[in-house]
Amino acid sequence: MSWMKALYDTYDVNSDSIGKTQARGERRFSLLPISHTTQTAHIEVTLTEEGEFHSATVLDKKITLIPTTESSASRSGAKIAPYPLHDKLGYVAGDFKKYGGGEKEEKQFDAYIKQLKHWAESSYTHPKIQAIYHYLSKKQLIQDLVESKLFILDNEQLLLKWQANLEKTFGNKPEIFNKVTGDLTGAFIRFNVHSAEEILTPVWEDRAVQQSFVDFYNDLLQENDVCYITGKMMPATERHANKIRNAADKAKLISSNDTSGFTFRGRFDKSNEAFSIGYDVSQKAHNALKWLINLQGKVIDERVFLVWGNTSKVDVLSPDEDSFSMLRRSKKIETKSNPNTFESFAKEVSNAIEGLKNDLEFKAEVNILVLDAATPGRLSVQYYRNFNKEIYFERLKKWHQSCVWVHSYKKENDDYVTFTGAPATRDIASAAYGSKANDRIIKDTIERLLPCILDGQRIPKDLIRTLAHRASTPVSMEFWEWQKTLSIACALINREEEEFNVALDKGSTDRSYLFGRLLGVAYELERKALWSKGEKRETSAERFMTSFSNSPKRTWGTIHESLLPYKMQSKTKANWLYDQIITITDQFKIEDFNDKPLDPVYLLGFSSQIMELRNSNNKNEEKEENEE
Repeated sequence: MSWMKALYDTYDVNSDSIGKTQARGERRFSLLPISHTTQTAHIEVTLTEEGEFHSATVLDKKITLIPTTESSASRSGAKIAPYPLHDKLGYVAGDFKKYGGGEKEEKQFDAYIKQLKHWAESSYTHPKIQAIYHYLSKKQLIQDLVESKLFILDNEQLLLKWQANLEKTFGNKPEIFNKVTGDLTGAFIRFNVHSAEEILTPVWEDRAVQQSFVDFYNDLLQENDVCYITGKMMPATERHANKIRNAADKAKLISSNDTSGFTFRGRFDKSNEAFSIGYDVSQKAHNALKWLINLQGKVIDERVFLVWGNTSKVDVLSPDEDSFSMLRRSKKIETKSNPNTFESFAKEVSNAIEGLKNDLEFKAEVNILVLDAATPGRLSVQYYRNFNKEIYFERLKKWHQSCVWVHSYKKENDDYVTFTGAPATRDIASAAYGSKANDRIIKDTIERLLPCILDGQRIPKDLIRTLAHRASTPVSMEFWEWQKTLSIACALINREEEEFNVALDKGSTDRSYLFGRLLGVAYELERKALWSKGEKRETSAERFMTSFSNSPKRTWGTIHESLLPYKMQSKTKANWLYDQIITITDQFKIEDFNDKPLDPVYLLGFSSQIMELRNSNNKNEEKEENEE
């Protein structure tokens, strides 16, 4: 449970953020105080400081911070467990029975008002709480909502559901029926207090009100036990938070309600004998987790990937970012794309990593957590690692300097960019399984890559084979996708084959690498010839690439024959390219020029040869321009 201790520490370090509303895109959230949760409110009822009705409005499903008890946080079904302040209509409306409610709503209100009275009359009370209690004690909420034209009465009974034929009797459909799913008993009411003399902080954002309930509820927690997280004696809990990934999430990370199964039966009589967690620790850890997921978590098909620091600077470099994003975060926007300047790139990565590492405190640690739910009610920790920042950034640096190739493709919110470095994990998954791969495949692939990045493990062979196969089938995808797939495949192959580099190795006698070089020259020769004629079609190298990887000698004969017309028709540049083919062929050992299937390494030779030819061509063109 070291992940829980890390979250607990993170909460305390970031206590300044408690209750402060933050935004990420359109989503608004905050680091919740302990004994608080969030609910979607449908109606806001505003009262005066004296506890009199002021006004009421229908809300557009506003996420509201509310106080909660252990019981109300886990209520379900027919269980009566009121929230301490804001709650559903059935709990807060004392006059529901008068307008058609039953025994159930009467019991709910009795439990609610008794609990609120206890808080309002305690030494921890707050004037706003007293005003809300004073108003609700008068049992006239539904009456006031009817007079405010939010609700409608039908034969002196509250109209709970709207039907189309009711327009003839009541006119236009009231707005509240567009907001609430089901009937009005499920409408969630939040309360506010208005002052004619000053602008008051909304009740759900008032830190004094929040602390009032925290102190009140802590005083009610009596039973102490040893907390297995901190090792201290404190009030313990067996009820732990849900709504971890979003407001509708019912899955829990910790649960011990299986008294009839085999969770702890047979070894322990009670669940707390097996494991005990302090209420304060559970609240802080879960609230920190919710906050971090909203702040910087990445959710793919409900699987959460989260990386955070345990200091006040929780945002740290994630292992799933590519080198372009990493350099941009370190303020190095412009990245080098020349494969011959790999040493310069490696130094640039080192400088960027050092800069990002130094942004953290001396004793900072980095946590990586992956969560997923096997069932709607159970959330599990799929992966957790805790690193000293020095070790973490050293491993990231090694990944960005070893899983390297030259990439040129469109990134999210960017134009086409060219950069040298490691690809992003999500891009690797898309390259392996296609741009239309479902999120389940994407999230599984990302999780498999994490140990490769963080622990230096080998990249799974099946992933390398899949990438090499897709990169060898350019005719099955659009040109841009093939180019992206090819560069990503080369990056991962290059990481596993340490003897090669981005720059062309003209001295290598590896047969797969040499065959790849031959294919690269053939591709460039035909591409230039087609371009000069204004023709847009696939080259023979592209059409026969899959066959070439399986039977290189036989397929090379077919590709070579298709090049002869271009050699006869073209000028000096084509002859020079053809001479490169002869040079490469001479480097083969006689016994290696056969039809044995090629290793994925051939893609490195293919890509490096193309980059080398294009760089040489650019230099020659610059020389000719200077001579003129």
